[in-house]
Amino acid sequence: MADGRYLLVDVREPNEVAAEAYPGGIVVPLSSFDPSGIPDPEGKQVVFACRSGKRSVTASLAAQNAGLPYDRHLAGGMLGWKAAGLPTRTGG
Repeated sequence: MADGRYLLVDVREPNEVAAEAYPGGIVVPLSSFDPSGIPDPEGKQVVFACRSGKRSVTASLAAQNAGLPYDRHLAGGMLGWKAAGLPTRTGG
């Protein structure tokens, strides 16, 4: 993400994101997921993320069913992110 190659789309709910968020991620909650709500990635690869990796797969499949080429998700989600020692931010 730091080198601008990825657009991380966090599909968790606003209360989850308010507690702990991916730095640089955008939020498109799965409960009201609409693939058209994903901003233009401007050449970046879209990667879906959630808490553990399950909702991100659902979002990826929904985007693909809408005709978008977004087939990537963050395996392990926020749990894996933190286990890898990567930073998070608070406050949504």
